[in-house]
Amino acid sequence: MEKHRESSCRRGLLRGAVVAVLVGMAVAVGGAPAATAAPHYPENFNFFAGIPDELTHPGGSLPGTNKPVCRPSPQHPRPVVLVHGTGGGQQTNWGAYGALLANRGFCVYALTYGALPLPWPFTAVGGMLPIEQSARQLKVFIDSVLKRTGAQTVDLVGHSQGTLMPGYYLKYLGGAKKVTKYVSLAPLWQGTMGSMMVPISKFMGALGVQDRWVPLCQACSQMLPGAAFMDKLWRGGSPYVTGIEYTNISTRYDELVVPATSGQLPARRKGEKVRNIVVQDTCASDYSDHMAIAGSRRAAYLVLNALDPAHPVRVPCMVVPPFTG
Repeated sequence: MEKHRESSCRRGLLRGAVVAVLVGMAVAVGGAPAATAAPHYPENFNFFAGIPDELTHPGGSLPGTNKPVCRPSPQHPRPVVLVHGTGGGQQTNWGAYGALLANRGFCVYALTYGALPLPWPFTAVGGMLPIEQSARQLKVFIDSVLKRTGAQTVDLVGHSQGTLMPGYYLKYLGGAKKVTKYVSLAPLWQGTMGSMMVPISKFMGALGVQDRWVPLCQACSQMLPGAAFMDKLWRGGSPYVTGIEYTNISTRYDELVVPATSGQLPARRKGEKVRNIVVQDTCASDYSDHMAIAGSRRAAYLVLNALDPAHPVRVPCMVVPPFTG
């Protein structure tokens, strides 16, 4: 009984801490200027723009995403699936992308994968479970999107862990036949020494909670160079799959992908299609870090051009602040 009360107390402490963090982020978003409203859904280029949606509609979907009646158009025949990063979710990670893509005629879908089996708000904190398990969740989700829309393949837009996990789906779970374009923000194809375990452990320690009580991020150690997962992903000499069109978009100021060049991986074998982009190469005033690159208008327009190169948009050079984008 005493053990049960102790466990409940720990869960309550963690739940309160996560809610506090979400509310704090929402306040930050509320103070940021919103972008000009688009024809259907307001666009807000801020990494934290999706936090208020999660707070007001726990477990819901961003405006314009996961629409059951969306049918791909001839101009955009493939649905776009958004794959969040470590600690993210289908709303919290993609506040800058749901409206952007939906307003331009894409059918947009997003999932939360790898969340701990705990009540909300933990259900909004994904990317915690083993990557292989998350990849199986992605497989089920993409199969449902293809069935719902009648499309033959999807395009992927991933951030952080969401750039690495789908690689396992492509190589080992039959995903190679179901994906055409694979666009990565802050990719880490060669792993990272800036593991999320470090800030997570510090955060838990500040709360007086030891990691052995709550094995929070089982995926984090899998992204270290030399990890068994990384070795399997690289089996055959490359993490890439021939036939897929890859676009890797990185920032020199990435503090979690270490080194930041980890995701700038050229094609390794004949038949691989890879384009590598570093945002500062075309704009020195872009100070995107690991989070900001998923909220930046500049990076978002680069994503648009990767998804639809036949109708390119001008990518502005502008000051992009770290953290929010």
